[in-house]
Amino acid sequence: MIEPATHGTARRSRRRTHFLRPPAGEDWRARLAEAERAAEEEFRSVRVRGPGGWTRAVLRLSALLLWVLAAIPVQALFVGFGRLTGRWGAARKFGRLYHWLNCVILGISVRVVGEPLPHPPGRPVVFVSNHSSWLDVLVLGSVLEAAFVAKAEVGTWPLVRTIARLGRTVFVSRRRSATGREANEIAARLAQGASLILFPEGTTSDGARVLPFRSALFGAIDPNGPAVAVQPVSVVYDRLNGLPLSRKLRFHFAWYGDMDIGSHAVGIAAEPNGRASVLFHPPIDPRAVASRKALSDLTFAAVEAGAARLRTGGDEPPSSTLNAPPDGPDMRDA
Repeated sequence: MIEPATHGTARRSRRRTHFLRPPAGEDWRARLAEAERAAEEEFRSVRVRGPGGWTRAVLRLSALLLWVLAAIPVQALFVGFGRLTGRWGAARKFGRLYHWLNCVILGISVRVVGEPLPHPPGRPVVFVSNHSSWLDVLVLGSVLEAAFVAKAEVGTWPLVRTIARLGRTVFVSRRRSATGREANEIAARLAQGASLILFPEGTTSDGARVLPFRSALFGAIDPNGPAVAVQPVSVVYDRLNGLPLSRKLRFHFAWYGDMDIGSHAVGIAAEPNGRASVLFHPPIDPRAVASRKALSDLTFAAVEAGAARLRTGGDEPPSSTLNAPPDGPDMRDA
């Protein structure tokens, strides 16, 4: 009676094993590599390079340069007006228009999921986002009227530093000795009622993950100071020429390590179009959080989970919209 049962159990075990691993003699690694090659070939079929792609890149980057050179004196005028009167509405609105048109020129559409908290005039908001590319500045700048917190090296780049300063960017370094001073500068800007966009990873990632957040910069958010809201934001580049991006192909948008920004910009401009998805999470009240480390952990958990959801195609319509052209600046704005 025991032997037949044992024989049946062994047979069922072999069947289960067959489902868990390929049959003997079959090279599953070769099959997996072949499937990946087929996927890459399909992806390449929609990438437009050659004469058409290079022509597109030259035209787009030329248009981008002309737009930047035209926008600089206009924004300088609005910034000067803000310093004289304390009314920064025109500078904020033109900054958003500037970034929106940059995205249009480069063929990047922006899908917005959720709603950003209302920000100035009113309660200042710190938008905490993941960071994988220089494109993040254009994408977030096109949907938010807020200044960026950027690493100090950006303030040394030709032309870029001029644009960043006109956008009232707060520059921070990676030196521990400067953390307190920089936190005070961020706190002072928030006390003035300005909203900020913070990239607490401290560097750019490869687009397939979110790096741990540095909690030091959260020290500028004083729970006992003026009322400030914190809103986590997830940014993921999820479409290229209408096709979803796999993990292996996210390098197209990601700019990290020692990548050259010039060749990366050419690669972006050469493609017909791409899409970024921006997910706004429920806001966090810093006064309800025990410490800056806890605040860092809470925002990281939200941003990481949201980015993972967007990479797998989550939060698709009906909840999503494409960002519309922002309203033009008005000198009467506060």
